[in-house]
Amino acid sequence: MSFSGSYRPEDVEFLLTPIQRVALHEIEEKEKLIQSGARHYSEMLTPESLPSSEYLQLFVEALDRNAERMARDCLSLAGHLAKHKDGPIVLASLARAGTPVGAIVKQLLEECFKRAVHHYSISIIRDRGIDWAALDYIRAKHRDGEIVFLDGWTGKGVINRELQTAVAHYNAARLSQVQSHLYVLADLCGVAHYAASYDDYLIPSAILNATVSGLVSRSILNEHIQPGQFHGCVFFEEFRPNDLSVAFVEEIVGAALRAPIVWHSRAEPDHKARLRCRQVSEQYLVSAGDRYGISNPNFIKPGIGEASRVLLRRLPDLLILRDDTMADVAHLKRLALERGVRTEIDSMLPYNAVSIIRRTKDGD
Repeated sequence: MSFSGSYRPEDVEFLLTPIQRVALHEIEEKEKLIQSGARHYSEMLTPESLPSSEYLQLFVEALDRNAERMARDCLSLAGHLAKHKDGPIVLASLARAGTPVGAIVKQLLEECFKRAVHHYSISIIRDRGIDWAALDYIRAKHRDGEIVFLDGWTGKGVINRELQTAVAHYNAARLSQVQSHLYVLADLCGVAHYAASYDDYLIPSAILNATVSGLVSRSILNEHIQPGQFHGCVFFEEFRPNDLSVAFVEEIVGAALRAPIVWHSRAEPDHKARLRCRQVSEQYLVSAGDRYGISNPNFIKPGIGEASRVLLRRLPDLLILRDDTMADVAHLKRLALERGVRTEIDSMLPYNAVSIIRRTKDGD
């Protein structure tokens, strides 16, 4: 059964199975299990806690600073979809970073472009694929050509590759024609079908976890999920007094609807910018691997969004910043300080931030 988390029912329909009890693993324990191959990351969760008042203030400042830019980019996505999609539009946002974006784009498509829109948030997991039960559910209600996959940003392109492979397998098995095109706000590695931006800027929702994502955890796929069920999640009811999910959507939608923001959308994807980002990404992963002695690119997380995820819920070894005076990395500096993570400044970094995951002894 679907649910809307802490969003309004008209904002999103989560195609996830709430799990009442799930074993929580501390970050270091989880990292050892992942790196040793004993458990897949999707089988476990680390405990989530509410942000401190000081850290929450960094979110407020990021929202004040970047709300208008995010609003423009969401408008760009909405406008592009309105121009290139006939009939109803079905947004399938990738939980959970894509969920706030999907909720915002849905409202903008309805209010600015007078389009009929449905928004579902579904699970996709690296090495495990997309949730077939969720796609079956969507296809039972909508045509294949109406479905659009939406996310917040790209880092190295891992999720996009997973999406392409998983949807191809799904289409072959179901004899369906779902397009695997990915639409994002910021495409740092040049793999998305359409991106509103190719810049590494702070999308404010990247700063927080569940309290800006409908009080929903990232998706889970373990022994609690039975065949035919949606992938799982935990719903953090205890965080409801501190929830910002609906307020965040309303803030960005409001910024988009206020003058002087004007929507300017490219008729087609920016192929030159996409190719340039792809080349930069490929070159950086090789050079960073050589510099830091890393053979597995999964330990390298480029961009502010990915660096934020590592510092929030993984075991970071190093935070690399291009300019440590930049306002958009203030929250990363705070997280690094709180967790005792060393920071390096590299003025030649092609991103504003990169985080390196610590290799555990068991995972070497």
